[in-house]
Amino acid sequence: MISKELLDIKVMTKANIYWDGKVISRTYYRKDGSKFTLGVITAGTYTFDVGDKEVVSLIAGEAEIILPEEKEWHSVKTPDIFEIPAHSQYQIRTPEVVEYLCDYIPD
Repeated sequence: MISKELLDIKVMTKANIYWDGKVISRTYYRKDGSKFTLGVITAGTYTFDVGDKEVVSLIAGEAEIILPEEKEWHSVKTPDIFEIPAHSQYQIRTPEVVEYLCDYIPD
């Protein structure tokens, strides 16, 4: 479960805006230098390319995803966590607003 309050972090003021503003996040760094984003996904279907490995924790809402090497949609809902391997692609779709925290794990 994700804490409702995050302490001792650095935040980048420039938003990450995707899909004409339908997906928006902000980048943060912990004291140890690890990077994560907090974001919102609005209703729709989206495909994302992944650089570093991503560990996504749902904070609010539910969605369906197709991870690399998968062919079928499967449901995820708060407080589920899912991982996307580095240098891959995944799909997510949702009929509602989803909030998430995404940790980036360098190769």
